Amino acid sequence: MKHRSIEVLAHQELTEADLGGLRQLFDSKYLKEFGEWDPQQPYGYASHDVHIMARIEGRVVGHVGWARREIAVGTETLAIAGVGGVLISGDARGMRLGEELMRCAEQSMRARGHLGFGYLGCREQVVPFYESCGWKRILAREKSIGRDGEPVVDDPGPPILILPIAPLELWPEGDIDLRGRAW
Repeated sequence: MKHRSIEVLAHQELTEADLGGLRQLFDSKYLKEFGEWDPQQPYGYASHDVHIMARIEGRVVGHVGWARREIAVGTETLAIAGVGGVLISGDARGMRLGEELMRCAEQSMRARGHLGFGYLGCREQVVPFYESCGWKRILAREKSIGRDGEPVVDDPGPPILILPIAPLELWPEGDIDLRGRAW
């Protein structure tokens, strides 16, 4: 059996080898569509404060990233962990690494504290995966800053999911302002 590990690293703890492994993972999936991966602005989206990486025999085969941010929901301000960069290499699929990475991401959100919710947007096809990991779908208008630096407003409909760290009932009603780029 091949050696498999999962690490949780703050962004500033990433080594050049870590960055090279992440670049290889992301470029294998997105290079043609988005160009080379940039850890400071991955494909024009928000960067991550924390990286959860899966390795097999030392090679990076999976990733989940998150960043702490205060966002506005209705008239309230919430501290959330914006999640992005969820990816498993093609040759590592079917090993349940995605579930392990999401579980480790949740643990790291809880351990690093003072967060009410995890937050992510995704494609419709992957909603069942996130729901199986404990995430809840919500419906709201979402405002963010686009890849071109201009404001973007998405009407309710595209998948938005939250992970309750605080009780779910504490999620307020209203429009969401991410106060920056999406993840």
